[in-house]
Amino acid sequence: MKHFDTGSLIVIIITFILFTMALFFTGLTHDLLLEAGVFLVSVKLIIMAYKSSVSSQSIQQELEEIKTLLHELKKNR
Repeated sequence: MKHFDTGSLIVIIITFILFTMALFFTGLTHDLLLEAGVFLVSVKLIIMAYKSSVSSQSIQQELEEIKTLLHELKKNR
């Protein structure tokens, strides 16, 4: 859960609550497909944000390693 900030967790909870409420209020009508579509778009955005966070963390770690190596090279000269 360290990749999800407070805002993302709030959006996830609100989206799930609204989707659940839509299931009870609209029932199994054609409007359910619209609600499911909106829910899936929200899930896709959350997944993309998660992957972006993981990628960003990996890049940050690699940059730190490069920085450390550069400092070591400067010391040895």
